[in-house]
Amino acid sequence: MESAKVAVIGIGNWGKNLVRNFAHLGALRLVCDVDEKRLENVRREHPSILTTDCLEKVLGDPEVKAVVIATPSDSHFEVAKRALLAGKHVYVEKPLARSVEHAEELDQLATERNLILMVGHLLLYHPAVNCLKDLIASGELGELRFIRSDRMNFNTSRRDWSVLWDLAPHDISMMSYLLDCDAAEVDRVGGWDTHGDALIDVAYLDLMFRGAGRAVPGQIRNSWIDPQKLVRLTVNGSLKTAVLNDTQVENKLALHSLTRSGRMVVEYPSYPDLEPLHLECEHFLDCVNTGERPRTDANNAYQVVRVLSEVEERLSRRPALKAAASR
Repeated sequence: MESAKVAVIGIGNWGKNLVRNFAHLGALRLVCDVDEKRLENVRREHPSILTTDCLEKVLGDPEVKAVVIATPSDSHFEVAKRALLAGKHVYVEKPLARSVEHAEELDQLATERNLILMVGHLLLYHPAVNCLKDLIASGELGELRFIRSDRMNFNTSRRDWSVLWDLAPHDISMMSYLLDCDAAEVDRVGGWDTHGDALIDVAYLDLMFRGAGRAVPGQIRNSWIDPQKLVRLTVNGSLKTAVLNDTQVENKLALHSLTRSGRMVVEYPSYPDLEPLHLECEHFLDCVNTGERPRTDANNAYQVVRVLSEVEERLSRRPALKAAASR
């Protein structure tokens, strides 16, 4: 069966990776962006792919069965809603929306029209993350005691409302997935505006993950002002501690344990060496073609938006940006 044809809307730094993958999968028909230079690059690299700067042309094309949205996050809701109303299946980059109400509205629209609505929570398709999930489920780590995700880089674009809206969706979705938690609980949050531009660029978030008969405390640390990129997940268990360092080229996943003599032993589990984004794009096409519910469906996206909306509300009650902590 021939794959459904898709259009990619928004081809910035991340959108161009989606173009590459859907073109490789033979599913890309149309690319849309308001930047003519970006469109010219697509025409040069993919001569057979149509290009346009008009969203209406995408939504009115009967051969486009699904749209992939990689526009700035404050436009996700509006573009996704228009696509669903036009009868298109939708893949939208994180976050799905900027409010719980908008996330619920998109879910309802997709359900009413029997359309696929998938969010780009990339790490749920990462082979190392899925290897770690299997190890946790098998009891390899023992009783889980704590989970922490550190995601930091140097960001000059700063288009999001805060660093948490930009980076934390990856952390919340991944940690919830690993721990089989459908509704993480917010415990404490703090953030700092170091540039004086009303955007929180350094933040932490304490959570409680309940699921699979256990409650695991966790923390997320995000930063836009760190010159050394860090993408690291640590899961502490009673038997072993897993560290997933996605900035490393090899041995991203390591298991640390102590022998009875106190010697630290490090193991490196094996997993398929496949690009997570390719697997994610492939999964979306499979869902569109078969009607299967996506792994990162609207409910998965809703939980992330719910947590971040609560965090935003808590931070808004602070007396000052430079002293941001609430409980």
